Amino acid sequence: MQNHLTDRELLEALADEVELNLRRHTAVADGWQPHDYVPWDDGRNFAFLGGEDWTPEQSELSDIAKLALTVSVLIADNLPSYHREIGKYLRIGPWWRWVGRWTAEENRHEILIRNYLMVTRSVDPVDLERQRMAHMTAGFRRPALHLLDVLANGAFEEAASAIRHRNTAALNENPMVTAIAARIAADDELQSEFFADLIAAAFAIAPDQTMRAIADRVAGFEVPGVALPDGRSSDEVLAEAGIYDRAKEGELVFAPLLRRWNVFDRADLGPEGEQARAELEHLRAFSHA
Repeated sequence: MQNHLTDRELLEALADEVELNLRRHTAVADGWQPHDYVPWDDGRNFAFLGGEDWTPEQSELSDIAKLALTVSVLIADNLPSYHREIGKYLRIGPWWRWVGRWTAEENRHEILIRNYLMVTRSVDPVDLERQRMAHMTAGFRRPALHLLDVLANGAFEEAASAIRHRNTAALNENPMVTAIAARIAADDELQSEFFADLIAAAFAIAPDQTMRAIADRVAGFEVPGVALPDGRSSDEVLAEAGIYDRAKEGELVFAPLLRRWNVFDRADLGPEGEQARAELEHLRAFSHA
């Protein structure tokens, strides 16, 4: 039976890997500016400053695009809750610098989408603000996790977000929405890669624990969601729109990462790891596709 490492031991054992991945990530992800994606010439004052307040006919976006971007901005706007949840596990050395970097990237996604929506008058700004207040007041909290669970969950969550944004880009709503969604998806993919590389490194030092964390996070996976004003959840509406369907998570979210980690062909597992891998058997066909 493999010896179990404590979270503190894992934090220390993986610290050099975090530093290397943080440098790689920053070098690749630093090549864009959010203000470049906003058509500022389209902007004008609202009535409070002597202009004209929003009316529905001012929006030129389809209902699907408005929904997808609204959900994205609300999820990203709940950043303080996500920062708290991930930061409480990663408070030392390069881990804490990664938390700062990840938080800054998520924040610029929210800033970019909100600026675009406001400048182009694509959605009702009053309704968006009310939804933002309600969503952030409700907050976000998850049960306590171990370090490897946090890393596996991060890889899955960012992969799911990338899929959502890639599908938003695929709407071909207009060149700017396509560019914005594609740019954010690229960041999501890089963030998922960061977490995935740490899981790969964890397999080298604690294979059973790592496999257990993957199986548990697959079983308990839930993407962040938004309660919409009409009572529906963002999950069901985005699925209907073809933006993100939880029924396809096995194929689109989990399987690519399981392949990356060589989950079904590993020969370094003990009994605990083998049991965890058996719980992933329903994904084998997707992973070998």
